[in-house]
Amino acid sequence: MKELKLFIVKWKQIAKSFKKNIAVLYFAYRNPKTPLPARIVMLIVIAYAFSPIDLIPDFIPVVGYLDDLILLPIGIWFAIRLLPAEVLMDSQEKAANFDHTGKPSYWISGVLVIIIWIALAWWLFYKVIH
Repeated sequence: MKELKLFIVKWKQIAKSFKKNIAVLYFAYRNPKTPLPARIVMLIVIAYAFSPIDLIPDFIPVVGYLDDLILLPIGIWFAIRLLPAEVLMDSQEKAANFDHTGKPSYWISGVLVIIIWIALAWWLFYKVIH
């Protein structure tokens, strides 16, 4: 029973670090000193993190959540590695001081993600048909 509690505590810490790192990427994306390649990677990672569409659907047992447990950490790690040290430190400070209680509406971001997924699906469908 003790091992199960330790396992749950460890996964809660990992989930908190994901939330913190996504906030760091958000603030880094908004920083004008962030280079374009880093912005592109961050946009992809943030869109995938908040997208309701996964590469492997979550209803598939075990494997459905495996893509989130592998792809998101790799994407976050890669995006953070592309940031200049100054931007990373500034973004970490802003993320640490960010108040999560006043959650803004992200409907514009949601619509953008859905449009991107529809465009990608249309492009793939077009390539397969022709």
